[in-house]
Amino acid sequence: MISIGLKLWSINDYYIEDAQRLYQNGLYQYIELYSVPNSYSQFIECWAHLNIPYIIHAPHSNSGLNLSKYTYCEQNLAYAKEAFAFADRLHAPIVIFHPGIDGDISETVRQLKEISDSRIVIENKPYYTMDAKMICNGYSPEQIAYVMKETGVGFCLDIGHAIFAANALKTKPIEFLDRFLELKPTMYHLSDGDFTGVTDQHLHYGQGTFPITQILKHLPKPFQLTIETNKDYRDRLCDFEEDARSLLSKLHNGKISS
Repeated sequence: MISIGLKLWSINDYYIEDAQRLYQNGLYQYIELYSVPNSYSQFIECWAHLNIPYIIHAPHSNSGLNLSKYTYCEQNLAYAKEAFAFADRLHAPIVIFHPGIDGDISETVRQLKEISDSRIVIENKPYYTMDAKMICNGYSPEQIAYVMKETGVGFCLDIGHAIFAANALKTKPIEFLDRFLELKPTMYHLSDGDFTGVTDQHLHYGQGTFPITQILKHLPKPFQLTIETNKDYRDRLCDFEEDARSLLSKLHNGKISS
C-alpha cells in the first residue's frame, strides 16, 4: 500500500482540527512531525491525543542541529534527545536527520554513532543551501551510502533535493535519482520545483516543472511518501488538501497502485 504523509511542525497546534478531518477522509495516512527545539513540554499532549500514526523529523541546521560540526555536538545531542522523546511518546518508528551543512561528513557519522538509535534515517540534501552560500553534506549517493554503511541507519530520499543536487553537479536528475534508489530508501519526500534549478523550493504540485507522474512511476512500490509542499495558511490545510488530491489523482491516472 502507498502511504502518504502530512508534514507539520510540533508548534503547529492550530492545524490539528483540519489534520484530523483530512486523516478521517483518507487524504493521508501519517503525520511527519518536525521537532521544534524546546517545544516538547508545551505541545506534546496536543499531538499525543490524536489517533494518527507519526514519523518524527529531528531539527535541522536552520533550527540549530548540525551533525557535521563538532562545535555543535552538545546542542545536537540535546535536540536529538527531544526528538526521540517525541518519537517515544507518539510511538514513531522513524526519526529523520539531516547530515548537516558546511562541515565534515565523517563528523556526521561520529555523532550519529554517539546518538545511536535504530529508528534513525538520514535524508539526502541539495548541493547548495537555500541561500546558495554554503554546501550541504549528504548531497550525493556516495556520501549517503558512506553514512549508512558506517552507522547502519536507514535512508529518506528527498526527491527535490536529489534533483537540485544533480543540477548543481551538472548531471541528469533522473539518472541521479536512480543511483539514490539503489540505496533502497525507507521513505520519500516530494514537493514540486524548478526541474533545472539548484536550490530548494517546496512548491505546490503544478507550480513547478518536476515531472511528478514520471517520478512516481519510477519509485519502487509500495512506498511511503511525505508531501513537503509549503503551507500558505495559518488556520487551515486547504493547500495541503489540494496537493494530496493532486498526488492521488496522479497515482490513479498513472495507474500506480496505491
